[in-house]
Amino acid sequence: MTGTGARTVLADGFERVPPALRRALEGVDVAGRTWRPGPRANTLAWLVWHTARVQDAQVAPLAGVEQVWTADGWAARLALPFAADATGYGQSPADVARVDADPALLLGYLDATTAQTLAYLERIDDDDLGTVVDEEWDPPVTLGVRLVSVLADCLEHTGQAAYLRGLLDAR
Repeated sequence: MTGTGARTVLADGFERVPPALRRALEGVDVAGRTWRPGPRANTLAWLVWHTARVQDAQVAPLAGVEQVWTADGWAARLALPFAADATGYGQSPADVARVDADPALLLGYLDATTAQTLAYLERIDDDDLGTVVDEEWDPPVTLGVRLVSVLADCLEHTGQAAYLRGLLDAR
């Protein structure tokens, strides 16, 4: 990482997600991607997909661009049994169980989403991070707070995937 601005730190955070999720999926077969330690737990496949979807669905509108999920055909390639606008938020355990795809596709979508996020971060200045982007909250949400929220969600799910991989390996 070079630079110390908030934008640079955010970019560094988003860049850490794909390698960690690659490690979690590396060498895992279908049974491993869809394994759950309990009936309501998330799967590796769902965690990777959801992490990318949340980032895509939250950052694309901030950047004023279409989500790569639809713009670049990832929805069709992954062919999941959900509406095109599904992100995984609020999905049932049965829905979680329905997510599986080739790891190359899951990680390809994550990479495309991360690339779009990083391109957006290159276009903004640290001063932009104070801009209010959502007045529905009290206090209103700034761009910086929204980006930290998205990054926190991505990192939380990445940690869950790493933990799940550890449980899977210990079985």
